[in-house]
Amino acid sequence: MRLKVAFQMDPIETIKIKGDSGFALILEAQARGHEIGWYHPDRMALTDGVPTAWVSPLTVRDVEGDHFTAGAPVRTRLDEFDVVLMRQDPPFDLHYITATHFLERVHPKTLVVNDPFHVRNAPEKIFVTLFPQLMPTTLITRDPEEIKAFRAEMGDIVMKPLYGHGGAGVFRIRTDDENFGSFLDTFASLGREPWVIQRYLPAVRAGDKRIILVDGVFAGAVNRVPAADDLRSNMVRGGAAETTRISEREREICETIGPELKARGLVIAGIDVIGGNLTEINVTAPTGIRAIKRLGGPDLAVQVWDAIEAKRG
Repeated sequence: MRLKVAFQMDPIETIKIKGDSGFALILEAQARGHEIGWYHPDRMALTDGVPTAWVSPLTVRDVEGDHFTAGAPVRTRLDEFDVVLMRQDPPFDLHYITATHFLERVHPKTLVVNDPFHVRNAPEKIFVTLFPQLMPTTLITRDPEEIKAFRAEMGDIVMKPLYGHGGAGVFRIRTDDENFGSFLDTFASLGREPWVIQRYLPAVRAGDKRIILVDGVFAGAVNRVPAADDLRSNMVRGGAAETTRISEREREICETIGPELKARGLVIAGIDVIGGNLTEINVTAPTGIRAIKRLGGPDLAVQVWDAIEAKRG
């Protein structure tokens, strides 16, 4: 089966192919003989209710610094594609949300991965709160009095922007930190979004496990260990990737959330687990596919495309 596929991504020339899961998915689509196009979400339009984009034909190579050849872009109706993969990185802002509204006009005639309606309605740090029994104690608010009360009860806490990504703006606040008041003032001045506040998990020093689920089923995992001088384990922030196996608790987490992911059309999801605690469910552009394969694990791009082709078949 040869499919006509479009990848909605950040600029193809700027991606870091060593760790880019979207690039892994392009490589596998090309290996299967699918016709591939690429466009940036800035080049989308909605005219009389019909979404279009300026799409460039694309071929790729797994060669750092020489990883793609793109043809001249052509204005194309998005409903002419069999599959669109929404793979641009967050932030999950109004620009991102608008793109989900455009793509919703063509899905499911054109299969959009992940389902744009449910991506829009499943912000990773809110969606996860459907499963409080799997999580560390968590507060979402802008109210400083709520945060102070939470800190008084929990002791050490971690604060991060509700719609942040890639480890940006993540802070640990210790019980005796005298900068807490100034920190709240600074955070409040940076924007209007709420914050996520969680009990600090010392187990993060042993790693923050990224687990990938494909169509709601466990597919692979990588452990990300933070640098000695950093709280954050994200690989883009210097976290080191290690091979890992999932525990019985982590398998329980996957089996609990998997049916909900599948029901919502969230074909690719990346969850974060620290010490047996689920902290996030990433459904926008989850990473980890290349790291898992590089460390000797399965090629999850194959599993993703098997799932997509089954849905299109």
